[in-house]
Amino acid sequence: MSIGSTIIVGFVGYNSGRDSLRAAAFQQLTNVRESKAAAVKTLFTTIENELVIDSVGATANQASVEFSSAFDDLNGGAVDQSQETTVDDYYADTFIPDLEKRTGQPSSPDAFEPRAPAQTYLQNYYTVPPKDFDAAALVDDAGDGSAWTTVNNKYNAYFREMVVRNKYEDALILDTKGNVVYSVYKGVDLGTNILTGPYKGSILHDAYTKALNSNVVDYTQITDFDRYQPSLGVPTGWGVTPIGIGGAVTGVLAVQLPIAAINGVMTGNNHWASNGQGQTGESYLVGPDKTMRSVSRLLLDDPKQFEKLSIAGGSAPSTAKRMVTVKGTVQLQRVDTEPVRRALTGKTGTMITQSYLARETLAAYAPLEISGLRWVIVASETSAEAFAPVADFTRNLIFAILALIVLVSVLSLVLAQVFARPVRKLVDAVRRVAAGDQGVEVTPSSRDEFGDLAVAFNDMSRSLTVKQELIDQQRAESDRLLLTLMPEKVARRYREGEETIAENHQDVAVIYADVVGLEEFTSGLTTERELQLINDLMRQFDEAAANAGVEKVRTLRTGYLASCGLIVPRVDSARRMVEFAVEMTRVIERYNGQNDAHLTVRAGIDSGTVTSGLVGKTSIAYDMWGDAVSVANRVQQLPGRPGIFLTDRVRDKLPDTSGLTQVGTLDIKGTPQSVWQVG
Repeated sequence: MSIGSTIIVGFVGYNSGRDSLRAAAFQQLTNVRESKAAAVKTLFTTIENELVIDSVGATANQASVEFSSAFDDLNGGAVDQSQETTVDDYYADTFIPDLEKRTGQPSSPDAFEPRAPAQTYLQNYYTVPPKDFDAAALVDDAGDGSAWTTVNNKYNAYFREMVVRNKYEDALILDTKGNVVYSVYKGVDLGTNILTGPYKGSILHDAYTKALNSNVVDYTQITDFDRYQPSLGVPTGWGVTPIGIGGAVTGVLAVQLPIAAINGVMTGNNHWASNGQGQTGESYLVGPDKTMRSVSRLLLDDPKQFEKLSIAGGSAPSTAKRMVTVKGTVQLQRVDTEPVRRALTGKTGTMITQSYLARETLAAYAPLEISGLRWVIVASETSAEAFAPVADFTRNLIFAILALIVLVSVLSLVLAQVFARPVRKLVDAVRRVAAGDQGVEVTPSSRDEFGDLAVAFNDMSRSLTVKQELIDQQRAESDRLLLTLMPEKVARRYREGEETIAENHQDVAVIYADVVGLEEFTSGLTTERELQLINDLMRQFDEAAANAGVEKVRTLRTGYLASCGLIVPRVDSARRMVEFAVEMTRVIERYNGQNDAHLTVRAGIDSGTVTSGLVGKTSIAYDMWGDAVSVANRVQQLPGRPGIFLTDRVRDKLPDTSGLTQVGTLDIKGTPQSVWQVG
């Protein structure tokens, strides 16, 4: 009964879930199609509005009149033979080779070379010299002194900004005779006549004628893409509008449609995943000739794979290779698929079909309603990716049914394990506590004896945690106190269990200082006040020692023993120790002024070998002893008066001995040593 009911429920759930996921996949593609279509329409509406605004403005109208007049002046003049030669060489050596390389077809310079004086003149100064189109657009004044150059210098920046702002490929001004009197990028169409010249068969010819004959200054026409030879055969679409105010037409403004902007809209600026198109989804435009009007996603993602699949989809190998070379599919990639055929007849819908890359895809198609264009839009995604959730759902459902069958089959064993589960939890928790874990608790799963045992265990675990925290706090406090009694290195050895800790040190400077007058100063004071004053003085000594790099060894009530170079070896230990002794006298002076005291310091300094270590068993103390310690004590006692006194061994290590005065001699193991006073 359980197995049968599980299979029935699984079958019903499978059919319902599969249909829902398929519907969701098609709905997602439909949403992408609609959003991309709206974005493309907005782009072209913006282009049309911008064209109208630019064409009826005073700047464009004045520029049209002035460029036409200057162009006519050039046509009425003569052209130097050298200029003709320069332009002819440019066509033969640069333009024609570039055109043949781009189109893959042979061309003759004679078909393109200019014949009108104005065309030759302008191309000599503006088309030939710049290295590329971008450089040509920046040339406002070629330095030829002509009237056309004066007009170009006046208006070129305005139209250049218009092209950059709207991402046009170029912008042209044509006069009422068909002459291209201005171009932002100064290409080979500058100066040509669109009615009689080499480009009279282009789509621009028809668009120009319609715009000029419209007699309506706010007329605009958007053309389909067609191969335009001045752009090296690159597919080019045009936005064309008359230039004029109040019904008087002075020329025509033509802009090359921004194919990069169209591709940016269709690809989401290459952010397909964030636009809901996953790993294989794309949206593209197709024209009435059933070739693309936007770029293919796979060409951008993986050109080699695109070339392979494009050939599999019916493209000629040479065409597929050319698309990879030019990094574009406009008017190259043929898309003769069922969604495109349906959309060209005005239908809108979704279907599963073979794509132009010979892959099974889900496609959402519709005609694109843009004035003057008969394009369609398709949003697609491979079936493998689109139906991946369906496959995952089916697989998971099968696994779930199998799991339920197994669950029913072994239900008795599972129930038996349920009774032992609380005991296993407690055993595991006890093992974790034994391994050193803290805060281990188990969750009572019932209110029976097992639950009571779990509560008791949790109480014990919390108690152990509290005790361990107290032990850790006590250990930390013990370590802190230990570091106040001895250096960290010695404390570490002591904690590790060493019983005899002693170490010899070479070239250590030692100071043995007595505070003279402290007994008289503190006599009559309470014990608390006396201890407070002494601690204040010793604290200042400790701060001075730390600043000078001197290590305190121990302090007595009126004495201070310190070293330099003991814990941290230093090459200038003698100098540091003398500076510290001088600072001690300054501390005493400040202390006297603050407390109305009359204390002085009597300090002895020596340098040599010392031994440091722990002394005692039950009462351990860190101490330092050796010849240098004994001599330092004797040196400070020898003069019998306050001051800073040092031996020859210290004096010889000082960089400056000009401030020292000999005050006596001390016999050290049969060798006389002079005693010197600082200051």
